Amino acid sequence: MERTHHGHSHSLTDISHMLSPFARWLVIGTLAVTAVAVTIGMIVLWPSDSEHPVPTQFRAADGGSIQTVDGEVVDQFRANCLNPAAGSVLETADIPVNPVAGGPCILNAVRIDSGEAAGRYTVLEIPTKGAQSGTEPGPEGTPTPGASDEPQAGQPTLHVGDAIRLSTVPGPEGNRYTFFDFQRGTATIVWAILFIAAIVLVAAWRGFRSILGLAFAFVVLGGFTLPAILDGSSPVAVAVVSSAAILFVVLYLAHGVSLRTSSALLGTLTSLLMAGLLSWLAIETMNLTGLSGDQTTNLQVYQGNISVSGLLLAGFIIGTLGVLNDVTITQASAAFELAAAGEPTRLATFKAAMRVGRDHIASTVYTLVFAYAGSALPLMLLFSVAQQPLGGLLTTDVVAVELARSFVGGIAIALSVPLTTAIAAALCRPAGMPSPAAAHAAS
Repeated sequence: MERTHHGHSHSLTDISHMLSPFARWLVIGTLAVTAVAVTIGMIVLWPSDSEHPVPTQFRAADGGSIQTVDGEVVDQFRANCLNPAAGSVLETADIPVNPVAGGPCILNAVRIDSGEAAGRYTVLEIPTKGAQSGTEPGPEGTPTPGASDEPQAGQPTLHVGDAIRLSTVPGPEGNRYTFFDFQRGTATIVWAILFIAAIVLVAAWRGFRSILGLAFAFVVLGGFTLPAILDGSSPVAVAVVSSAAILFVVLYLAHGVSLRTSSALLGTLTSLLMAGLLSWLAIETMNLTGLSGDQTTNLQVYQGNISVSGLLLAGFIIGTLGVLNDVTITQASAAFELAAAGEPTRLATFKAAMRVGRDHIASTVYTLVFAYAGSALPLMLLFSVAQQPLGGLLTTDVVAVELARSFVGGIAIALSVPLTTAIAAALCRPAGMPSPAAAHAAS
């Protein structure tokens, strides 16, 4: 009986110590093959340098791209509309018109700060709601105080000192200028610095590496993903290859090259493929078209070779990257830390890490759903004003797309947790397990 018991125990020990090396080489081999496949995919799908037509909203009168210059609002007053100086180039900031108290238009003297007319001025005429209807009805049909003084819908609200961008409109008598957008370069840089500082201050060197990984992700999206899709390649294939390339660099750069990171990477890649399949099923079963957005419609007009359904699916896949990365790296870290902290077996490590994972799933699903709900809030307000039934609101294409993203993301998160945890538990060595050298000496 003792020999039988000893033989049984020795067999379990062998299996225990064979599991970690086998799992290690299986994970490394799978990731190596995937890396080669991703590299080949990027070579095959690499975009050409062909030209693409410019959409109308970004097209100048000569058919090329809109040219913009910088400007600053230096003066502002009310006057009558249809001022002949609007849009023309002036040598001084004095607008050739008399102010009219409570006039229907807001005239803005703008100094041009770049381009061939730098140092000179132009006039931007902004019509108010009073110019449109004279009064603005309130909720009970009465005029709303001050509403007629506000710019019309779609018109900018400008103030003296605002830094803006002007679009250049070529004409027979020289360029004319219209409002294009506000300048946001300085504010964007300040917020970016605050963002980087907060990440680096709290996460130190690892936080800085994550910022570098984020920069790499934008380089891939801007230099490969978007041009390849515009070039006519399959949006789904491009999205899968791009996502995999981003994951390889971002995870190893931020978390270092280790079995812990490798388990998270393999779990994320596998979950990403599952998310792609789930996205395809959601699009097919819910009959999602993606045509409810103006951007998609415009893209279909000017880039007819792009599959709208494929583009929708690609968006689903890329949209799950961040949340899957968050969940999988947390689960891998939890499993390795629990094993080092004293969990006696891999099964115990898996169960303990899954308890952490269940809490993570619950919180991440809220994050995912509320993020999509927040992006669709203006649309839901419009539907509420239209007094549409809730069922009709939720089944419109534009809302159903956001719901499908939430459903797919939630399912992918739920599946990624046990998958990544199992991989990490197989790779780690619990504290209750003797080292392979000690086990070999004992045998």
